[in-house]
Amino acid sequence: MPPEQGGFKPRFFNFYGGFAVSVRIGVVGAGIFGVNHLNAFRQLSYLGVAELAAVAEINEKRAEWIRANYGVPVYLDYNEMLEKESLDGVTVVTPDHLHKPVVLAAVASGKHVLVEKPLDTTVEGCVEMVEAAKKANVLLQVDFHKRYDPEHIEMERRISAGEFGKILYGSVCMEDRIEVPVEWFPHWAPSSSPGWFLGVHFYDLVRWVIKSNGKTVFARGRKETLKNDYNIDTYDSISAMVEFQNGAVVSFDTSWILPRGFEAIVNQEIRLVGTKGVWEIDSQYRGSRSCVEGEGMRTYNNNFLREAVDKQGRQIFKGYGIESIEDFAYNIQSLKEGKTLKDLEGTYPSGEDGLEVTKIAAAVHESARTGKVVEIS
Repeated sequence: MPPEQGGFKPRFFNFYGGFAVSVRIGVVGAGIFGVNHLNAFRQLSYLGVAELAAVAEINEKRAEWIRANYGVPVYLDYNEMLEKESLDGVTVVTPDHLHKPVVLAAVASGKHVLVEKPLDTTVEGCVEMVEAAKKANVLLQVDFHKRYDPEHIEMERRISAGEFGKILYGSVCMEDRIEVPVEWFPHWAPSSSPGWFLGVHFYDLVRWVIKSNGKTVFARGRKETLKNDYNIDTYDSISAMVEFQNGAVVSFDTSWILPRGFEAIVNQEIRLVGTKGVWEIDSQYRGSRSCVEGEGMRTYNNNFLREAVDKQGRQIFKGYGIESIEDFAYNIQSLKEGKTLKDLEGTYPSGEDGLEVTKIAAAVHESARTGKVVEIS
């Protein structure tokens, strides 16, 4: 299924008969990134848009912290949450390889679902989830938040308008500091890789911007530092050349072994060249830097996430890392107000998008393993 032709169109308030319809959301997984989901839905409750109704978190200490700080029911078993709570939607923020059982359980119970990228680490798993959501007639959305970055929205708009002609080639770089696999996720990093954890962001972004799916892949990966120094058996880096169905060829360099002293947790950039122009975005250095005693120089992507205080003195968060999550609640709100899934097509990253991205990522890993060019079916 080709990428949707329409770009992301942000929606902030949906009203029906003059009153906003509130939606009840449950979150499964409240680790480092799961907190963004908790904050997104809590602050939407201030607007009457959504309610953070319940959380499922298997870590008991973490569960107690959530109860104390968010004042919501917390379950150690997501199945119990699905059974006992009246929910409109569920967000899945578990490790990459554990998405499928939660998604299928939520869909089977009639809930709309937002799942963190990647949708699944197997093509077969993605197909199963997409088909289940279709059968249940529920929304299946993937949190590819790069689409919500204002710089990327403008890139998509102008390239789609033809200003840069036909995209011929390009390059992408996304790299994390080494504490991500070593300190944040050492228990499941061996089940992931820079391709799954980072690459999928830009596999999706590029196919969305150029409106084309992957065709062939040639990739190489290296296992050195993580395997030898930290006993974490996964790739340090993966470099992939992806040919898209429209003929564009884009290279993707991903790694998660940048030194701890690097000034940002993530270094990222994208460059696309067309027959009429070139577009470059340095997504790491956005013009904001600081240096304090004992820390060294630091740069910040405040477009992704920044803390603020609203007029009532409440802590809120802004940025595309929050807006992509909030969009899920607005989509459910629209459905409750009478819109259909067909009406919403092309305005959010869908399960079908997640499937196409996993096809690329799976081909990248197969090529890195075999040393051969892999065709994407």
